Amino acid sequence: MTTTAITAPRTAATFQDDPNWWRQASVYQIYPRSFSDSNGDGIGDLNGITAKVPYLTELGVDAVWLSPFYPSALADGGYDVDDYRNVDPKLGTLEDFDAMAGALHAAGIKLIVDIVPNHSSDRHEWFREALAAPKGSAARDRYIFRDGLGENGELPPSDWNSVFGGPVWERITEPDGTPGQWYMHIFAKEQPDLNWDNQEVRDDFLTTLRFWSDRGVDGFRIDVAHALTKNLEGTLPSQADLDARGEALFLAGEHPYWDRNEVHGIYAEWRKVFNEYNPPRTAVAEAWVHVDRRARYASPEGLGQAFNFDLLQADFDAAQFRRTVTKNLAEAEASGASSTWVFSNHDVVRHATRYGLPATGSSAEGEIMAGQAGKRWLLEGGRQEDVNIELGLRRARAASLLMFALPGSAYLYQGEELGLQEVGVEIPDSERQDPSFFRNRGVEIGRDGCRVPLPWNTGGSSFGFGPGGSHLPQPEWFAGASVEAQEQRADSTLSLYRRALSLRWELQSAETLEWLETGREDVLAFRRPNGWTSVTNFGTEPFALPAGRLLVASSAVDGGELPGAATAWLQA
Repeated sequence: MTTTAITAPRTAATFQDDPNWWRQASVYQIYPRSFSDSNGDGIGDLNGITAKVPYLTELGVDAVWLSPFYPSALADGGYDVDDYRNVDPKLGTLEDFDAMAGALHAAGIKLIVDIVPNHSSDRHEWFREALAAPKGSAARDRYIFRDGLGENGELPPSDWNSVFGGPVWERITEPDGTPGQWYMHIFAKEQPDLNWDNQEVRDDFLTTLRFWSDRGVDGFRIDVAHALTKNLEGTLPSQADLDARGEALFLAGEHPYWDRNEVHGIYAEWRKVFNEYNPPRTAVAEAWVHVDRRARYASPEGLGQAFNFDLLQADFDAAQFRRTVTKNLAEAEASGASSTWVFSNHDVVRHATRYGLPATGSSAEGEIMAGQAGKRWLLEGGRQEDVNIELGLRRARAASLLMFALPGSAYLYQGEELGLQEVGVEIPDSERQDPSFFRNRGVEIGRDGCRVPLPWNTGGSSFGFGPGGSHLPQPEWFAGASVEAQEQRADSTLSLYRRALSLRWELQSAETLEWLETGREDVLAFRRPNGWTSVTNFGTEPFALPAGRLLVASSAVDGGELPGAATAWLQA
C-alpha cells in the first residue's frame, strides 16, 4: 500500500516554513485546565504551558493542539464558548497567550487551537441579545429558534434527542415573561446551535480565524465539523424515523443536521482565509461521519485533514489494525490529504486502560470495539483491579510505537507518554465535573477520568501539577507514573516516547509503506523508506525479528526475539 510521496527528509531548518509540515507531524494535545498550574488555584493555565515548553521540546513533538481556553462556564469542559477571541481569565490573558505561542515557536513547535463553530455558550453576548429580542429579530436569526407545536406552542418542534441526553430543544421565556420559542442545541442546553445560514455568523468566524492566525496560530482543530449546516424546513421527521433511515440519510447527505453537503461551502470559504498566510494555516476536522464521506472534509479545497478514530475503536488485533491502516491510507491518497492516527484524547478512556480490559471480540468494521469496553468498565465501577494493568501498558506502548511508524499525523494526548491509566472509582460522584455524567446518570459516567491533572513529581499536594492542589482528585498511584519517577529510567514509557519521537523525526520521508509477510497472522510488519521496518507482535509467543539494527522497541528484545504485545523498529 502506498500513498502520495510528497515529503523530503525533514530538517529543523526547513520544518518551520514547510507548507506540508502537518502531513507527518506528531501533535500533542493539551487539555489546558489539567496540564500545569502556575498560580496555585488548582486549574492549569497558559503560563503553566509556557513553563513546560522545555518538557515538550525534550519529548520531541512537532506541534501542540490546545483544547479550548476561551471564557466559558464549563458546561462542557470549555466547549461552551462565551467569547471566541479572548482567553478565560482563570487561564490567563491574551498577552499570556502571545507569550506561550512565542515560546512554542522559539522551540520549533507549531500551535493548533480548537475552534467550536457549531454552537456558542448561552452566555455569549449574541445569545443574551437573542433572549432579550423579539421573535423574528436579527438577533434571534443568529441562532436556530422555532415556534413550538401544540395549541399554544407548548410542544417542541420535534422529538429529537440531544447528544448529552434529553431533548434537542429548549423553550425560552420571552422578554414579556410569557412562554416563548424553542432553540436548538445538539449538545447541552447551555450550547445553543448557531445558524450557519446567517451571513453575520459566517463573517464573524472568518474574523475569528484571522484573529488567531494573526497571533501566530498555525492551525485549527474544528470541533463537530459535520454539524454546522441544517435543514429544518417543513414538518420535521421524528426521532424514530431518523433512527430507521440512519445510514441512507447519512450516505445521501440528507440528515437534517449531521454531515449535510452544504457544510463544505463553509470550509471552502475558510480555506481561502487559511491560504492568505505563508505558510497556509492548517485545519483538521473532527467529523464523525460515514467512512465514504470523510474524504470531503480532508480535501485541499476544504479543511485539508480529518480525524479518523478507527484505530482508537479497534481491539488489539493484527487483522483489525492492518485492515484499518490499509483503508485509511487509501482514503488519504484519494483525498490528497494525509491520514491521522490517534489512540487517546479528552473524550475517551485512556488506551493503556482499554487494552487491559477483555476484548469485545471481532465485529463488523466501523463498530466501536475497544471504545465500548472502556465505557462498560467505567459504568461497572471503574475499578483498577478489573484491569490487567501490565498487559494494558505493554499493548499501549506497542500500539503507540506502531502508530509513530505510520505515514501521516500522529496525535498524542497529554499523559499517554507516561502510560497513564484512566482514573475511575477514585473520583467520587461528588467531585465529578463532566455534564454528561449529570445529564445521563446510569448511562454515562463522563470523561473526567482522562482529564485528571498530570503528575509531574512523585510527591506534593498535587504531584507537581501546582502549589494549590488540583481541580480533580489524583490517585496515589500517580506518584509512580509521574514525570519525575520516569525521567531517569531508560525503560520507562516516557523514555520510550522520547526515543521514538526523536527517531520519527529523523526517519520520516515519503508517505509510503509496504506490508511485509511475517508468516504469522498475529504479527504485522511494514517497511518505510530508507530501509526502516516496524514489526508488531499482537500475539503471546515470541517472534524472531528479521535482520537489521534494532532502533527502538516497546519491550525488551532478548536474543533477537520480539515478545508478545510489543513493537520494534529496525534499520536495514
